Amino acid sequence: MGALDGILVISLEQAVAAPYCSGRLADAGARVIKIERPEGDFARGYDRAAKGLASYFVWLNRGKESLVLDIKRDDDRALLRRILARADVFIQNLAPGAAARAGFDIGALRREHPRLITCSISGYGEAGPYAEMKAYDLLVQAETGLAMVTGRPEGPGRVGVSVCDIAAGMYAQQAILEALIRRGRTGEGADIKVSLFDGMADWMAVPLLQHDYGGAAPARVGLAIPRSPPTARSPRKAAS
Repeated sequence: MGALDGILVISLEQAVAAPYCSGRLADAGARVIKIERPEGDFARGYDRAAKGLASYFVWLNRGKESLVLDIKRDDDRALLRRILARADVFIQNLAPGAAARAGFDIGALRREHPRLITCSISGYGEAGPYAEMKAYDLLVQAETGLAMVTGRPEGPGRVGVSVCDIAAGMYAQQAILEALIRRGRTGEGADIKVSLFDGMADWMAVPLLQHDYGGAAPARVGLAIPRSPPTARSPRKAAS
């Protein structure tokens, strides 16, 4: 038995961040039902490296059940509502406002199901001037400053995996676990909101502190730590 045995997680998900979160909950023993649109999670088409399947999709979606629903259809929406009535956790990473427009307003769900834990994952948050912007891992790496402390000394570079998505998924999982502990004490669910930008901004706390209090921007690829220059060595004398 895993720590989350008996917990039902419904995840209306795609790409990386939400599947990472729900996948780790599945690893801990939760029953995770992945809701996919009729055309499927677009991460299925990232590549065909894993014996014809996408490497990210294989990594992030093991141990889940999959259900295809078109939430624009009345019957599929009704089915999802019936499932959510039994769920412990509902995760979604649709574009901000899309879940509400489809009839799954988070506030309404929380009022209807007070024990439900909801988790919405977005690029830049649910509101504000950046909420509607497209969020790609490369953009968030650049906008949070991660690219400026990565790459080569002569120029910035992208980290080779989707660290902004993964960070958001990690923070979402952590918050859900905390909410489950709290619900066990109070009986109340929670409304969790996580963004890719928020997660990576937290990771960038050390470079920010170095910039604000150290008097200079941190160098790239670990060069913020001073290193002694190489010294020439005299050739060894031949043994007499």
